Amino acid sequence: MRRPLVAGNWKMHGSQASASQLVTDLVSQPIAGIVDVAVCPAYVHLAQAVDLTRSTAIAVGAQDCSHMDSGAFTGEISAPMLKDLGCEWVIIGHSERRQYHEESDELIAAKIKAAVTASLKPIVCVGETQQQREDGDAQFVVASQLTGALSAQPDLAGLVIAYEPVWAIGTGLTATPAEAQEMHAFIRAQLEGIAGVEPADTRLLYGGSVKSGNAAQLFAQDDIDGALVGGAALDAGEFACIIAAAA
Repeated sequence: MRRPLVAGNWKMHGSQASASQLVTDLVSQPIAGIVDVAVCPAYVHLAQAVDLTRSTAIAVGAQDCSHMDSGAFTGEISAPMLKDLGCEWVIIGHSERRQYHEESDELIAAKIKAAVTASLKPIVCVGETQQQREDGDAQFVVASQLTGALSAQPDLAGLVIAYEPVWAIGTGLTATPAEAQEMHAFIRAQLEGIAGVEPADTRLLYGGSVKSGNAAQLFAQDDIDGALVGGAALDAGEFACIIAAAA
């Protein structure tokens, strides 16, 4: 039985005050013990989040990491630094990183390796654009992203994949439960061909305008094991409702 995971990607939102308040509000919410929960604030709010979630059921993750461990890489944050700070998770390959920073599958693969080596648990994002879906290329794109990121990795135990159709991120649109399940089943089948991955045990998350109103229907699907939540993760009550739906 795969344990559900609900992770909140705060993206570039918040101040020190609002970040502290959001974590404090979230910690006060009842959280089912059968669901893993993580919050992923901006780098500058990670230390606050780690301190406020200490000895709670909530873990903290980063939204990205460098593929390098150390060195003259101005502006970069390494996986060992994040681990040292107290992070457990890291999001890698989000579509916004692919789009705005032109991250390639090769770079994403290197980041996964760096994260795993530092004992961080990667949440690896894949997903197609609206045009790619309309052209009938959605599965081809996702399969290519999986192969490019995961092939020849030294260790993929505990890997988490987040399917985030680009057209559903921040748009208010979302894949229907049936559409999401179809892609998640496809992803699980694709993992059969990747060395070091146990498809039946790999948690697959859905991301793309997940909210309390659609979470239960999404989580009822056989191959959806939780969510990577964007905007709704900025509201402690709404995020708690999504966690409850996963339970």
